Amino acid sequence: MFASVVFFSVGLLVAGTATAMPLFVAGRLIHGLGGGGLTVSLYVIVARVYPPRLHPRIFAGFAAAWVVPSLIGPLIAGLLAETVGWRWVFLGVVALVVLAMLMVVPAMRGVHGPDDEADLPPRDLGRIGWAVLVAAAVLVLTLSAEATGPVQWILPPLAAAVAIVAIRPLLPRRTLRAARGLPSVILTRSLVAGTFFAAEVYVPLLLVTQYGMSAALAGLALTAAGLSWAAASWAQGRFEGISNGTAAWLGALGLSIAIGSLIATAALHLPPAVVVVGWAFAGAGMGVLYPRLGVLTLEYSSRDDQGFNSSALSIADSIGSAISLAATAIVFAALGAAAGGAVPFVGAFAFTGVLCALAWMVGPRILRR
Repeated sequence: MFASVVFFSVGLLVAGTATAMPLFVAGRLIHGLGGGGLTVSLYVIVARVYPPRLHPRIFAGFAAAWVVPSLIGPLIAGLLAETVGWRWVFLGVVALVVLAMLMVVPAMRGVHGPDDEADLPPRDLGRIGWAVLVAAAVLVLTLSAEATGPVQWILPPLAAAVAIVAIRPLLPRRTLRAARGLPSVILTRSLVAGTFFAAEVYVPLLLVTQYGMSAALAGLALTAAGLSWAAASWAQGRFEGISNGTAAWLGALGLSIAIGSLIATAALHLPPAVVVVGWAFAGAGMGVLYPRLGVLTLEYSSRDDQGFNSSALSIADSIGSAISLAATAIVFAALGAAAGGAVPFVGAFAFTGVLCALAWMVGPRILRR
């Protein structure tokens, strides 16, 4: 936890004081390393400090902690950039990080790691190598959206195959085969994250290019989803009658309604209000399902593998989103993004619909027999 905060803060300082783009990118890399470590360590602390009956409420709190900054953060960042300068968008966060860390320290006093494993075992060192290979493959997949000629058809499947092979050691066994219990929890997280975040990128783009809306007005759809996400997260943490199986069903249903509304709007040029309302269903579905996947991950974990399973959940989240974003970009470009029109949007949203259908199939398997 302490090491992650140090990486996170150093990355912010490097990005905020950068004088060239390579240095800025390096700062973002360090910042990301810290952010990934923070997520995993927070999950483990929740598992060891709070009783299981409170986990749904804690993860609902995590959702609020993500949604609120996403609503007010862009406004604050814009004001800082226009007044004192863009660098303080990064440098100002360092003070908030230190303040948050001081609040967490009392809860960490009873949390201890294994004293007899000061050095990383060879297995963990190998996983670091696999993680680097996954990141490289996803990067190549993302850049292939800009490729031309035969490369644009050869590179994407090759990079995707490398990413799938390299990610296996970073996940619980039989995750890619959707085995019941924890493996399906991890896979479901990857599928719903890929569905939501890949489609979300094209929501404001659709409203701006096809309906002539301003960027600020188009952002209302994202705001609606953020608010519904927070509300649904609060509800699932307060009402114990929402079972994990029901949460999986509601999550897939919310995403299905949202993707269906996006495809229909793009294809039939429906009123933009359909997008705003439909995308709010996506936020509600994610708000119900996302916290429950975190709760189940801890429930299916022993003390020895809480860290590994929490990191697998985070990896599935980020890699699923990254691969889906790259894939939708390839589909969008292949269907004639440069020429404009509704067809590229329909294709991109249809691809996320395929991911949503897979989430329907895997979702019921998050429960053990």
